[in-house]
Amino acid sequence: MEQHQFIDGIDVITEGQGAHTVLMVHGWPDTYHVWDAQVAALQAQHRCVRFTLPGFDVSKPRRAYSLDEMVRTLLHIVEQVSPHHKVTLMLHDWGCVFGYQFAMCHPDRVARIVGIDIGDTASPQYQQSLGVAAKLMVATYQGVLAIAWKIGGAVGDWITRGMARVLRAPSKPQYISADMNFPYFIFWTGAHGSYKHLMPLVPQCPMLFVYGTQKPFLFHSTQWAQTLNATPGSKALAFETDHWPMVRQPQAFNQALLQWLDQQPD
Repeated sequence: MEQHQFIDGIDVITEGQGAHTVLMVHGWPDTYHVWDAQVAALQAQHRCVRFTLPGFDVSKPRRAYSLDEMVRTLLHIVEQVSPHHKVTLMLHDWGCVFGYQFAMCHPDRVARIVGIDIGDTASPQYQQSLGVAAKLMVATYQGVLAIAWKIGGAVGDWITRGMARVLRAPSKPQYISADMNFPYFIFWTGAHGSYKHLMPLVPQCPMLFVYGTQKPFLFHSTQWAQTLNATPGSKALAFETDHWPMVRQPQAFNQALLQWLDQQPD
């Protein structure tokens, strides 16, 4: 049975039972619906908490949110849904960026991290691992989305949905708008506080990292994954999928997730 709480104006949905809470944070161009298969698999043993990121909900007014605001929102949600216990963060895409920052700022609130397809993108090692072609592809798709945010309206939505089709994003078109492109605009322009002070992820807890290999380039460095695999309790797993392994291969993803969670101490 779903339970709803409104925290900082966000509809936060809790499903399932169990002593431990898994907080699910999506990325672009998704909503809380992207976690449907994971909630179905986890809810018998875990409390699953999910929501649509502020600024990503097409029913809400257009607004950009700074990195500090995102971290503060995550803190308020964790304080409300699990006031006395640490949570497991399950993160994807921009959810990784915001969730990793939260974990670095508030390690006392995080028991473990499940990161999906975004790793050490803020590190010098990752930047060095990208070739010229990969850097051009990143600049192209992110630049287009940043421009679509600036344009806004019906034209911005059309551009955004077109890019989502090109990237084979699983979200339904009616949930996609230019409004959710604000992280790309902030990244490329430095507006709204910028992301210049983003802390690189150095996990202070066990971490499962799942990534897809069927992409033109990876969003993590090989060295980072190797370090993770050498860390007790942590693991990096490759799936033959694109950027959305939890959607493309939900059964295999959920099996690996549950197995890893069962191995972790509460």
